[in-house]
Amino acid sequence: MQGDIVRILVGGDVVGRPGRKALAKALEEIKETVNIDFVVVNGENSAGGFGITKEVAEELFSLSVDVITSGNHIWDKKEGVELVREEERILRPFNYPPDVPGRGYLILDLPNKEKLGIINLMGRVFTGVYLDCPFRKGKELVEELHNEGVKSIIIDFHAEATSEKIALWRYLDGMVSAIFGTHTHVQTADEEISPLGTAYISDVGMIGSADGIIGEDKDLIIEKFLTSLPRRFRVAKGRTLFNGIILEIDTSSGKAISIERIRKYYKED
Repeated sequence: MQGDIVRILVGGDVVGRPGRKALAKALEEIKETVNIDFVVVNGENSAGGFGITKEVAEELFSLSVDVITSGNHIWDKKEGVELVREEERILRPFNYPPDVPGRGYLILDLPNKEKLGIINLMGRVFTGVYLDCPFRKGKELVEELHNEGVKSIIIDFHAEATSEKIALWRYLDGMVSAIFGTHTHVQTADEEISPLGTAYISDVGMIGSADGIIGEDKDLIIEKFLTSLPRRFRVAKGRTLFNGIILEIDTSSGKAISIERIRKYYKED
């Protein structure tokens, strides 16, 4: 961290072992040329394409990941429930009902005595999950963090609809440093910083197989579309892809300075 500038690498949804391998390669490459202060990735699909396990979480943390965010698939592995309860560095969406295990935000200390808040929220449009309002819950939490002296706040908004994601950006514009979308596994090219200093991108994208369909085996997904019959998906093989962004935030004001989109392909091992 240089002065009042913090640089954060945000990785998209990590899908299975191919995603973890691509993440390791990308982090090594990026850190050779860029001074990264914190790494945040979405890990809800990191274990076999669905959910997360203790072993996989430890692998991600060993790669210098500081915080793992998530979404609706965080509960897909049975042990994920207890893991989220015990490990504060693994977040689940804050707008789940209050009696759900785990936490929806984390505050990190910065070297200049400022703080960085990381919030995980989930959308309700097309997700099929019954949650509290991400707008109201998100604003309440942001205001609470402001009262605690936290100026720099980033939000992983795990949502399907781009309209809902953009609406949250407009709703919290100027109150947070950045809002980045996850969940669709497809990186969007709409990154920008508002005049009020809030960076935004509709979806960071995916870290996983580039030759599948959103990280899963293409043949099984195509068959499901053709037949409408249920299929058990599996993680795809082949080339891998890293999608992410690098955020620069002025911690003295909490405003975003830059947002850079990253997309890297790797050959099959």
